[in-house]
Amino acid sequence: MKILVFSDIHSDLKRLAELMSTEADLYFVAGDLVSWARGLDKAAEVMKSKADRVYVIPGNHESPADVVAFCSKHGFRDFHGQSIEIGGVHIAGLGCSSPTPFNTPGEYSETQFVEKLAAFSGKSPLVMICHCPPKGTKLDRAGERLHFGSTAMKEFIEREQPAYFFCGHIHEAEGAVETIGATTAMNVGKRGYLLDLGGVRPPFQVPGLGVSGGQ
Repeated sequence: MKILVFSDIHSDLKRLAELMSTEADLYFVAGDLVSWARGLDKAAEVMKSKADRVYVIPGNHESPADVVAFCSKHGFRDFHGQSIEIGGVHIAGLGCSSPTPFNTPGEYSETQFVEKLAAFSGKSPLVMICHCPPKGTKLDRAGERLHFGSTAMKEFIEREQPAYFFCGHIHEAEGAVETIGATTAMNVGKRGYLLDLGGVRPPFQVPGLGVSGGQ
């Protein structure tokens, strides 16, 4: 079973088509498919042939309500605050970002993140797919001493130690990988990451970042 995780497409339909042409069993959109929730229908056209295998969470540019309506209209799966189990591996998703200066549609406070993340405590092995990166890591580094991630995300990873943590949001950190305890954490961006769930067993296997075609 292979899953493809990607984020921050921001209406780059050419890249989205490349990702959707990648052979995978399930496709996870980790937020910001578009900007300011505009153009979702155009993105849906690119993904519609695999609609029943596409799982979507909001970024900060889509609200949770936007994603509910989008998935309902086009037959995708709303994965915000949800989890599934495949072959004994738990996959969980949580969208939105920490507050930004731009007042975008999908932003959570740290308290909200703590409350939402609690639903996934104790699940193991766990693959966590979020839009927001953990604060103070390579995944949320936008520049020298510029970090815009979530403290709640960092604390969740340190406490729960998922096998993998995938995120996006900070474009400058696309491709960044950091080990946090036993967790391999990655900012996948629109580069994407293809994970074979057969490797999500101790000892965890860490294949190369990215997918073939348009890296």
